[in-house]
Amino acid sequence: MTTTSGWTSSRQAGGSPPVVLSDERARPGARADGLVIAGVTRMSSCDWPGRLVATAFLQGCPWRCTYCHNHAILDARAPGQVAWQEVRELLARRTGLLDGVVFSGGEPTRQAALADAMREVRAAGFGVGLHTGGAYPRRLEALLPLVDWIGFDVKAPRTLYRAITRVGGPTTAADQAFTSLRLVLDAGVDVQVRTTVDPTVLSDEDVHALTAELRAVGVQDHVLQQVRPDGTTTEYQQALAAAHRR
Repeated sequence: MTTTSGWTSSRQAGGSPPVVLSDERARPGARADGLVIAGVTRMSSCDWPGRLVATAFLQGCPWRCTYCHNHAILDARAPGQVAWQEVRELLARRTGLLDGVVFSGGEPTRQAALADAMREVRAAGFGVGLHTGGAYPRRLEALLPLVDWIGFDVKAPRTLYRAITRVGGPTTAADQAFTSLRLVLDAGVDVQVRTTVDPTVLSDEDVHALTAELRAVGVQDHVLQQVRPDGTTTEYQQALAAAHRR
């Protein structure tokens, strides 16, 4: 999803004395403390358009997208690198400076502790943003009342979804994603739909077809993103170079 460069933690940065948010969920042992966080960007102006935010990258994703540049955080069994308490302390220091927190990944909706963390962020007076590919429609539906903005990744037209996500049956990932997108649109949550154009899979015609399909279901903000080789696997970098030579 979003680049993980610039991750820090209070341990790495020297930190400051703990400041606990006033909300009762800030108590140690609360569910939010169960979040498995791979890294945190303390200040970002690109993860939520028009907002200055902190971004938490949550560990684990069920998909294995061709162009993923966060492949180091895909394994759901890997331990977290940043404690939720560090995010609490960051927010306590940045009150009035940050507009919100974006939960990214990986696929953040796979973690059950996310809802409690979102409630905590809202109680502290910050907005809540979410980056998701829609892999878990039921979990996403439960989170929608807690979210102010969503960056929703649509990978491809339905028939090409598996070629990018590389998991499940022929339409499994597509069904999950488009079901989730419908839930977001019906809920009226502010959403930007993004498609990273993978030239190893998608032709110009495929992209045009996807744009038309999204427009037909009610998407008003669709952004095309150029794929980047940074952080991707060597295999993908070679495939991408070959696609560019064609």
